[in-house]
Amino acid sequence: MKKFFNLFDLSQKVAYPLEILSGLTVAMALIPEAVAFALMAGLSPLTGLYAAFVMGFVTSILGGRPGMISGATGAVAVVIASLAVQHGVEYVFAAVILAGLFQLIAGFLKLGKLMRLVPHPVIFGFVNGLAIIIFQSQLGQFKYADGTWFTGSDLYIFLGLVLLTMFVIWGLPKLSKAIPSSLVAILTVFAVVEILGLHTRTIGDTASIKGGFPPFHLPQVPLTFETLKIILPYSAIVAAVGLIESLLTLNIIDEITETRGSGNKEAVAQGTANMLSGLFSGMGGCAMIGQSLINISAGARARLSGIVASLMLLFFIMFGAGLVEMLPMAALTGLMIMVSIGTFEWASLKTLRRMPKSDIFVMVLVTVVTAVLHNLALAVIIGVVIAALVFAWDNAKRIRARKHVDEQGVKHYEIYGPLFFGSVTVFNEKFDIKNDPTEIIIDFAESRVVDMSAIEALNRITERYQKLGKKVHLKHLSPDCRQLLKNADKIIDVNVMEDPTYKVMVDRV
Repeated sequence: MKKFFNLFDLSQKVAYPLEILSGLTVAMALIPEAVAFALMAGLSPLTGLYAAFVMGFVTSILGGRPGMISGATGAVAVVIASLAVQHGVEYVFAAVILAGLFQLIAGFLKLGKLMRLVPHPVIFGFVNGLAIIIFQSQLGQFKYADGTWFTGSDLYIFLGLVLLTMFVIWGLPKLSKAIPSSLVAILTVFAVVEILGLHTRTIGDTASIKGGFPPFHLPQVPLTFETLKIILPYSAIVAAVGLIESLLTLNIIDEITETRGSGNKEAVAQGTANMLSGLFSGMGGCAMIGQSLINISAGARARLSGIVASLMLLFFIMFGAGLVEMLPMAALTGLMIMVSIGTFEWASLKTLRRMPKSDIFVMVLVTVVTAVLHNLALAVIIGVVIAALVFAWDNAKRIRARKHVDEQGVKHYEIYGPLFFGSVTVFNEKFDIKNDPTEIIIDFAESRVVDMSAIEALNRITERYQKLGKKVHLKHLSPDCRQLLKNADKIIDVNVMEDPTYKVMVDRV
C-alpha cells in the first residue's frame, strides 16, 4: 500500500495547492495543443485529447521524471499523418501500439543511457529549434479560418489580449509565486473578455472538445504480415521520435530542477502509455517540452501535478467542455509564446564567442533542421553524427610519438593519444622503418588501441619491420588493449607481443 501512495508522491513533502493549480493550468494548455496536433494528423480532435489524457496519466504515475508532462505531440502527428490519410485511423491505432512495444523493449534493455551520447550543442540546438517551432505554431492563431491575417479591430483585440497574458505571466512572479502566473493570466484575460464583451476567437471556435471516457477499442486491422509491413516503418519512427524527444525533455527538466530522472524508467512509461493510448482510441504521443516547462515554471516538482492535469483534461472533455470552449485563444497563445521564450537557451548565445567553431556549427545546424523540417529525431541524429565525426577528427590529429634511442641502441616510440580508425594514418607516418635500428619498442603507456583499424595498423607496422629483419616490442598495453590483441592473435604475431626483458603487455605502476 505504501508503494502505491509513493506513486503519487503523497508520502513526500509536496506543495499540494501549488501542484493542483499547476496541473489545472497545464490541462488548459493541453487542450488547444492536442486538438491542433490531431487535426494536423488528419484525425478527430477527440483522438488527440484521448491521447493527451492517457499519455499524461500513465507517464505521470510510472515515468522517470516527476513533473514532466506527456501528451499528443506535433512530432508524432507529423509522422502518422500520411498513414492516417492512406490507410485510416485504425492503422494509426495499431502503429501506436507497436511503437509502444518498441519503447518498452528499449526501456527493458536500458537504452536510455544512450542519451549520454548526445552532446550539449545538440541539446542547445534542439531546444532552440523547438522554441522556434512553438513560436511559429502560435502565428496561425492570428489568422482567420480562410488563412488570411487578422486586420483592424480583430487584430488589435487579439494582440492586446496576448500581450496582457504575457505581461501577467512575466510580472506576477515578481510579486508572488503562491499561484501559478499562467493560470492567473488565463483567468484574467477571460474576465476582461467577459466584462468588456469583446469579440475574439475562443477554443470552441477551433473545435468541440465534448466527449466521453476514452473507449477501449482493438484496432480493426487484418492480423497479417501485410499489415505489419504497412505499420512497421511508422511505428519505428514514432518510437524513435518519442524516445528522443522524451529523454531530451527529461534532461532539460533535470538541469532546471537540479535533480536526476531515470531515462530507462521513462522509456518503459512512454511505451506503456503509447500501447494504452492505441487501445483507448488515442493517436499516441511523448513528452511535451512546452507543457513540461509550464508545469515546472509554475513550481511543480512532483507526480501529482501531471496526474491532476490529465484528470482535469478528462473532466473538461466529459463535463466542462462548454466552459472550456469559452476560454479566449489569445490567452493560450500568449501562454505558449512565453513558453517559447522560456524554452530558448539564451545562454547559448552568450557563450558563442567561447564555444569551439565546430560546436557552434552543430548547434546552429540542429536548430535549423528542427525549426525548418520540424523533424526532431532527424535533427538530433544529424547533430550527434556530426559531433561524433568532429570529435573523431580532432582526436585523429592528437596522436603523437616521442622518439629516442637508448644506450643499447634500441629505438623507443612513446605513443600518446588514442589509436583508432581516424588516427592510424598519422600513426603510420611516425615510423622511420628503413632507417630504424634492428630493435624497436613501441610504448603505449599514454595511448590506447581502440578498434580493429588500430590492430590492423599495428599488424602492418610489425610486418614491415619483420620483412627487414627487425624486431618490434609492444610495451605497456592496458588490459582492454591486451584483450583486443588477444582476440586478434591471428593478425598480430604473438611473439611480437611477448618479451620478458621489456615486460611486454604489463601496465605501468
